[in-house]
Amino acid sequence: MNKHFILRVAMFFIIGLTAWLVWSAFREKPTTQPVSVLSEFSGQTSPLFERAEGGRTFVFPRDHGAHEDFQTEWWYYTGNLAAPDGRRFGYQLTFFRRAILPPAERAGRESNWASEQIYLAHFALSDVQSNRFHFDERLSRGAAGLAGARGEPLFQVWLENWRVEQLDTGRYRMTAKTADFGLSLELIDRKGKILQGQDGYSRKGEQPGNASYYISLTRLESRGEIELGNEVHSVTGWSWMDHEFSTSALGEDQVGWDWFSLQLDNQTEIMLFTLRNQDGSSDPFSSATVIDPDGTTEVFSRDSFSVRVLERWRSPHTQAEYPSRWIIEIPSRQIVLEIEPLMADQELRLSFIYWEGAVRAKGSFGAAPVSGYGYVEMTGYAQSMRGRF
Repeated sequence: MNKHFILRVAMFFIIGLTAWLVWSAFREKPTTQPVSVLSEFSGQTSPLFERAEGGRTFVFPRDHGAHEDFQTEWWYYTGNLAAPDGRRFGYQLTFFRRAILPPAERAGRESNWASEQIYLAHFALSDVQSNRFHFDERLSRGAAGLAGARGEPLFQVWLENWRVEQLDTGRYRMTAKTADFGLSLELIDRKGKILQGQDGYSRKGEQPGNASYYISLTRLESRGEIELGNEVHSVTGWSWMDHEFSTSALGEDQVGWDWFSLQLDNQTEIMLFTLRNQDGSSDPFSSATVIDPDGTTEVFSRDSFSVRVLERWRSPHTQAEYPSRWIIEIPSRQIVLEIEPLMADQELRLSFIYWEGAVRAKGSFGAAPVSGYGYVEMTGYAQSMRGRF
């Protein structure tokens, strides 16, 4: 949610899990025999999982890894990159974990193939010059080394050969490759950990436990290569990482969201999300955060900022209509930004249909002009969220 956690995680796992993964997780041996698994991913939360119900003392690097006693978790990387000739690219590499058994039901499952965790990953690349959008997904059990996440001694998250691993303090390596496109980057953390919400505790609704724990790395200097078919492009730029874990539920009225992460050239970042209710109104738990150059944060409630849609784009693939240009204002900080996509068609059509892509920002921050790049995610336009949780 702040990419809105439970909406995003639930949508990918409910719709997208293939039968053989869950069958093998329960049978404790590999198989391709089909079985219906929608009941296992109905979106209902279990009281047997741990919940985010208040402040938490984080311990790093341990808390960069998986929290398997919570039902859902994700590690979310996005970035804007450029080649020496100015050719621009955007990328998304995300890893999602969902527990299929609560802690109390995991005893006696000692097979290497046994798993209480399922992992899913999405990888997308925006080639702005060619106006081409590439995307793919993978699924696996969290067993036998196929997929997983850990924080100690050094952080790693992976699904097969899609991987992010820590090399040393503040330095990471990212690799992902498909038959058609690939990415290899070194990431250097230039700002440090950002605890979103209230010291990392991010409320999503009024009900107890309808919250998550949320950590970001908002200024990752990035350098490496992009592969497109037989082409290899050296690139540099900036990336953003979000890590969130929770056991929560979609609010009764929430049907979708628009999420923004913006990296500005005055060394500030903005994370902002608006949650859409069934009647089209903005949910009270919509929020914005400004991260200042020294890493301090200021959080703004729904009534303290505005997002105005200027244009819309209709997908030729799904006929869904998405916002495609915005004005964001945070009056108390004298922030006015115009946001527009680097290319219109950045719609992912995988287990679930949603739009997520690279954007450009320009405007004013205080009395000074400002510009930058970022990412926007939009859900609930091509498919209703209701009834899928």
